[in-house]
Amino acid sequence: MAQLYFYYSAMNAGKSTALLQSSYNYNERGMRTLIYTAKIDNRFHVAKVSSRIGISSSAMLFHFKTKFFQEIKREQNHKTVHCVLVDESQFLTRRQVQDLSEVVDKLEIPVLCYGLRTDFRGELFSGSQYLLAWSDKLIELKTICHCGRKAGMVLRIDSTGKPVTLGNQIQIGGNEKYISVCRKHYFQALKITLIKDFKKNKIKKIIGKTIKKQNPP
Repeated sequence: MAQLYFYYSAMNAGKSTALLQSSYNYNERGMRTLIYTAKIDNRFHVAKVSSRIGISSSAMLFHFKTKFFQEIKREQNHKTVHCVLVDESQFLTRRQVQDLSEVVDKLEIPVLCYGLRTDFRGELFSGSQYLLAWSDKLIELKTICHCGRKAGMVLRIDSTGKPVTLGNQIQIGGNEKYISVCRKHYFQALKITLIKDFKKNKIKKIIGKTIKKQNPP
């Protein structure tokens, strides 16, 4: 019986590696797989899923208008599809997660989605929200914080390594922009950053007021 799976984690937990291994397991037995990845992730400038350990596979690109059910049904009519695998599934829309659910329920093809659970603000991505709600199986892939605890949160950092607290939810990047940490060190880093920013802004205001007093209009 086909099911919808969501493999979720923080950054650098081996999601792409796990996806490629799953696809290989099917292919090794003569079974056909379809691999999708987000068009928005243009780090490699080609349509493929790449792992940090050096393995990769060609993939079909999806964007917010992609109609998964129609595409996969067309592929199924051409040649049997045994499994669908979706990388960067946090970028799926609500409708697309529903589409993939219908691929499972109507076409009886298992769908394996791999993605981040939360963004740098600690909030759910849209795709992750509905995958968590509608998947048959939820599997957490684990990575480690620098302290040795499980890292379930993601920090966005600037060029100096300072945590970033504001900005767009989606900003593509790797180790140079994101680090995975445990919940304790996530909130600790945000607290320190906010205190430093507050003090910095307070000093700027004091300097500004001093300048105005010294240079009256």
